[in-house]
Amino acid sequence: MSISCETINELNSKARIVRRHIVEMIAEAGSGHPGGSLSSADIVTALYFHIMNVDPQNPHWPERDRFVLSKGHAAPLLYAVLAEKGFFPKEKLLTLRKTGSILQGHPDMKLTPGLDMTTGSLGQGLSAANGMALAAKLDKKSYRVYVVMGDGELEEGQIWEAAMTSAHYKLDNLTAFVDHNGLQIDGPIQKVMSPENIHEKFKAFGWNVIDIDGHDMKQILDAVEEAKTVKNRPTVIVAKTVKGKGVPFMENQVGWHGKAPSPEQVKEALKSI
Repeated sequence: MSISCETINELNSKARIVRRHIVEMIAEAGSGHPGGSLSSADIVTALYFHIMNVDPQNPHWPERDRFVLSKGHAAPLLYAVLAEKGFFPKEKLLTLRKTGSILQGHPDMKLTPGLDMTTGSLGQGLSAANGMALAAKLDKKSYRVYVVMGDGELEEGQIWEAAMTSAHYKLDNLTAFVDHNGLQIDGPIQKVMSPENIHEKFKAFGWNVIDIDGHDMKQILDAVEEAKTVKNRPTVIVAKTVKGKGVPFMENQVGWHGKAPSPEQVKEALKSI
């Protein structure tokens, strides 16, 4: 499918807005996870503003595409995208992590409009996405299911049980992304508990695997379109990303996995974005 330069530019502009929200939200809350939220921003922006079939006025629409943020600590990203999409007022974003807010530290589907799954305990999102995709098959529905996982999250055994399940049931309506930024809370993934080679592991589990630059909008969109053509196998898109992408002093810095910026750092970050 041909994708216009105008579409790419619009999505890149939207991703910059999303990144600004992420920085401002976490700063206001005084806590949160900027690094992994920023690294996945282009992927989730592309999904909600070009790929997925959703209706902000009818968040429980049975025919909608489903999305699971398995790396639930990147909740600020998902909240920013949902607000920009119109699921709830943008003013709510600055209530992140506050008592009584609809935007808690990890996604809660009972609180936040537009959420398809509560997440936070790492490793569980792919299992939930499998259930949604299998339900679509059983009900003969055409909706698709998307899930974003972290690369450090691949150290969880449940991910590989779920990966085996996806392939066994031929869930070709399921597309997974791995946010491959190479860092987790305790350091580089290769030093903590290396899940490499990610491509070959998923291939061995029976998946169709696509490698992309996770900050290249055209590559993101092309990969999803390719996934839609694959039959009888789930697809995983291994997206090479930069932790803290868009904010130079956060980029590739493990210390920004879960830390709020100071007022001075917020000004610097917003200027960079």
